[in-house]
Amino acid sequence: MKFKLFTVGTKDIGIDLGTSNIIVTLSNKGIVLKEPSVVAIKEKSGEVLAIGKEAKEMLGRTPTGIKAIRPMQHGVIADFTATQILLKNIISKICKEYNIIRPRVVVGVPTGITEVEERAVEEAVLQAGAKEVYLIEEPMAAAIGANLEVAEPTGNIIVDIGGGTTEVAVVSLGGIVISNSIRIAGDELDKNIVDYVKKNMSLVIGLTTAEQIKKEIGCATPLLTDLTMEVRGRDIKTGYPKTVEIKSSQIMVAMQDSINSITDIVKTTLERTPPELAADISIKGIILSGGGALIKNLDKLISYRTDMPVYIADDPMSCVARGAQKTVQDLGNLKKVLIDARKRR
Repeated sequence: MKFKLFTVGTKDIGIDLGTSNIIVTLSNKGIVLKEPSVVAIKEKSGEVLAIGKEAKEMLGRTPTGIKAIRPMQHGVIADFTATQILLKNIISKICKEYNIIRPRVVVGVPTGITEVEERAVEEAVLQAGAKEVYLIEEPMAAAIGANLEVAEPTGNIIVDIGGGTTEVAVVSLGGIVISNSIRIAGDELDKNIVDYVKKNMSLVIGLTTAEQIKKEIGCATPLLTDLTMEVRGRDIKTGYPKTVEIKSSQIMVAMQDSINSITDIVKTTLERTPPELAADISIKGIILSGGGALIKNLDKLISYRTDMPVYIADDPMSCVARGAQKTVQDLGNLKKVLIDARKRR
């Protein structure tokens, strides 16, 4: 499927409002912002101290009276005020930098989002300065961003492993034929690592450290050579700082149950897929997107358990944002892929 290019002067923005990161795309510019979905504010006054990367560095380190918040949980708004602050700051920054007034915005949201949650996202974006807001389910956006032919009468399957949710969807003729979603993804894997290190190594580490471990040596199946990494934390017994060495094989064990849950939901979705579409998928394969797609050997594990080819999308972390961008630039042809929340008001 071919998409029309942005025209000069268009004011269209695509947003992946993720649990871990917010990614913003703009006409003719591609990705213009990628920041952690974190806000740091003063508790009494509500004054914004930092957003994005700077705020994330404050997680677990803030003094009394200051809190660092991740306003998105499992892909949906958990703290409406903090989400408004985050969106307002980011959209204002983009509009000012690129001389945009009241843009049209397409936002990627999880499959199965409730009407209340839909309205919360819409209101937050409108109050951040948007002229029009459209919502698109994340797996559909990811499929478009991964350049799958979503409008064709053939089956495609996308597995989007984000921070808060893993979304699996079979897409055909511009719609989602069947989908599944679980609240097990990158954040849960980080927690698995924290728990494992605490239980087996008597070391307390934070989620930020766990995320770094996951990215550097995390794997779904054994690697040819076991990778190692030095990790600093607090010794449970003494309370003092301590450094230990951890192996990729240990992290594989730590994440095993969650990884199994992710592979199981892929298998369940395939089992419920209509035969004609399943035949298409057996030829085209399964596409992985989202940050979780980068876990070493996850593609091989899913391929082994489904007996199908598995491919990682180009730049998997930005698939949803790029899909939102392509959709907002071609609303005339792609409007049918959007969640039509406005009609249900």
